[in-house]
Amino acid sequence: MQSRSPASRTGRPRSATADAAILAATREALVELGWSKLTLGDVATRAGVAKTTLYRRWAGKNELVVDAVAELFDELELPDRGSLAADIEGVVLQLASILALPEARSGLMAVVAEATRDEALRERIRASVVDRQKRLVLDGRARAQARGELPAEPDPASSARTVDLIFDMVAGAVVHRTLVSAEPADEEWVHSFTTVLLRGLTAETPPPADA
Repeated sequence: MQSRSPASRTGRPRSATADAAILAATREALVELGWSKLTLGDVATRAGVAKTTLYRRWAGKNELVVDAVAELFDELELPDRGSLAADIEGVVLQLASILALPEARSGLMAVVAEATRDEALRERIRASVVDRQKRLVLDGRARAQARGELPAEPDPASSARTVDLIFDMVAGAVVHRTLVSAEPADEEWVHSFTTVLLRGLTAETPPPADA
């Protein structure tokens, strides 16, 4: 899995404190200035570091903003509430709470828009946000299978497709609800969404159609 930071370079070791300050300053600047007016110089000033410090870590604004947003999503955790339904609801409520943050909304929508014209940026978003958060689906499904709530899926290719599909359904629904429709993903909506999702996950797989 790709790290959200550039490849390590020779020289002095990186400072975790400086990294944290830079990413926090980036999110602050996104809210106050917006994507178009955000500059690495402004971020450096807010973070109290030299501009060259930023360029040693990130090639440009695109990469910096992706990493600043990715750090927010890294706070997601898989709760153990005793059932698959309750676990899903817990994760979805966390995701909705993060997406309600002004810095998450501004950053995510900006980099997604930029990524329509930038394949490298699209790959960075996939590696830094999407691939990293699929761990929640993997862990949640394994827990549900251990409880007997979901059937085992021994075929690796089929299993990977299922993980992708679950992630796309959950993330897509919550992002659309909160950022596109601008509607609250409150407990009532999350419960209804989880009910619909589980109907699909626990349904018997239909036999393949005749060739």
